[in-house]
Amino acid sequence: MIPDFQTLLLPLLQLSGDEKNHSTKEAVHQLAMDFSLTEQELNEWLPSKTQKVFYNRVHWAKAYLKMAGLIENTGSGIFRITLKGKEVLVKNLSKIDVRYLKENYPNNKELIEPLGKNDTQNNTQLINSDNISDVNKETPEEQIYNGYNQIRHSLEEELLSKLKSVHPSFFEKIVVELLIKMGYGGLIEEAGKTTSYTNDEGIDGTIREDKLGLDIIYIQAKKWNDTVVGRPEIQKFVGALAGQGAKKGIFITTSYFSKEALTYVPKNETKIVLIDGVSLAQYMIDYNLGVSIQKTFEIKKIDSDYFDED
Repeated sequence: MIPDFQTLLLPLLQLSGDEKNHSTKEAVHQLAMDFSLTEQELNEWLPSKTQKVFYNRVHWAKAYLKMAGLIENTGSGIFRITLKGKEVLVKNLSKIDVRYLKENYPNNKELIEPLGKNDTQNNTQLINSDNISDVNKETPEEQIYNGYNQIRHSLEEELLSKLKSVHPSFFEKIVVELLIKMGYGGLIEEAGKTTSYTNDEGIDGTIREDKLGLDIIYIQAKKWNDTVVGRPEIQKFVGALAGQGAKKGIFITTSYFSKEALTYVPKNETKIVLIDGVSLAQYMIDYNLGVSIQKTFEIKKIDSDYFDED
């Protein structure tokens, strides 16, 4: 199991206890061996795919020790222990965590005000809290991504609920518009269309596979609440495609598919793509349909090349 960054604070300080210069890369390698991490654990990435989880946690353990003044940078990616750090090691502590750093180095603004909080009263309460050791067990990146995932999951549920409440004909239009945003067809006026709501013969709409319209994909859109879409419904759709002389279709529902429906493979050359309610909501978020961007954050890092004086 990959240790959280607070667990790495004391081992990282102990590693630098020889008073020599150490690189972050060296620290990652040594701590990985100390915690007997597997290759799979060492190659686990953050959701952003910009950095590996363990490296990121070592980085933040190093950052917190530096903010507390227990280690100092001596070069690009190079650090060593300070006098304060050596004084801590002499105490033979069993662990160092955020609570310890905040209680013993209260004048360090960065430690007292994590994540940009600037309310002095709230920070005092935070320092005195019995749960302070649980604060920031995740690195700032992990907190951001986990928070983002929670917000997104909530939005998915809200969006799916909204889709289930719209009129079936409007739902069909949403489906066609989504497919166009995903790159099918070109302009919405010419790329896709819905069929008559009362006489669709199992086909709710069509979409051009490409901008030239060399092939047509047929759509079945079922606005159902919790009714499972079974294999018979998929077979009916395949039959409707055959009636149109078509071989490609997309079956979209606000509900979900049964195991039999998901494993059904037509005996002819017909290709069917199944999209359930959760996937539909996710696609709408990814392609900005029915949602709006409220705030954008940029995560930046030092451009090492800029500071290269050679």
